[in-house]
Amino acid sequence: MRAYWELAKSSFRRHSTYRTAAVAGAFTNSVFGLIRASLLLSAITTAGGAIGGYSAMEAATYVWLGQALLAPLGLFGNTELASRVKSGDVAVDLSRSVNLTASYWAQDLGRAAFDVLPRGLPPLIVGALVTGLAMPGSPGPYLLGFMSIVAAVSLNFLGFFAINLLSFWVLEIRGFWMLYMVLMNLLSGFLVPVTWFPDWLLDFARATPFPSMLQTPVDILAGRTVGAESLAMVGLQLLWLAVLLGVVQVMVRFGSRRLVVQGG
Repeated sequence: MRAYWELAKSSFRRHSTYRTAAVAGAFTNSVFGLIRASLLLSAITTAGGAIGGYSAMEAATYVWLGQALLAPLGLFGNTELASRVKSGDVAVDLSRSVNLTASYWAQDLGRAAFDVLPRGLPPLIVGALVTGLAMPGSPGPYLLGFMSIVAAVSLNFLGFFAINLLSFWVLEIRGFWMLYMVLMNLLSGFLVPVTWFPDWLLDFARATPFPSMLQTPVDILAGRTVGAESLAMVGLQLLWLAVLLGVVQVMVRFGSRRLVVQGG
């Protein structure tokens, strides 16, 4: 465990050196938050004041919480592992005394821990000043929300990690990456809340881990779910976490057996 803790800390320090990028990211997230909030509020006003159980204030809160969590949750992922497989450097990773998945996971948690304040807090401040936020007044949703965020960070990591692992079998993963991004952005609730979907799409989304990657922590933090319902949602996140971890570990096991360094 000490090795993974050190990996997480080193990742935190590494990302903290890119302060200008963090400021630029917070500014971009805030601007897109203003655009998304205006679109959703316009839609709600046109619909007569509510859509899918969301009032104007609740929709604004949904937008700003989503923008605040965008960077910490790692919703855009990275292709670092795929690049290392392609170059053959992953052979060094596999020869180390730490688990490949756990080592990258620890680094991603360190990255997420840094992103919370410089990239997550500014959009919330902008949202509070511009549209206002409908946040719960009791500590319960925030404590459970923290657990949900950690689970969501892990789910997003494992999802993108699985796509990276496809590089053990294919030379180029960009097609799989783009398909995954389209599905994840739609079904996670990043574009609009999943409750706005037609029934058939809502049922399909709930049969996937994608809502647990964003919609769940947003709903818990906003106080839209409470008590047993919130606990059940976190339990579902943990269930999907176990499933994805099992899939990833199988992929690592069989992928490492067929590793061929491209170009020789």
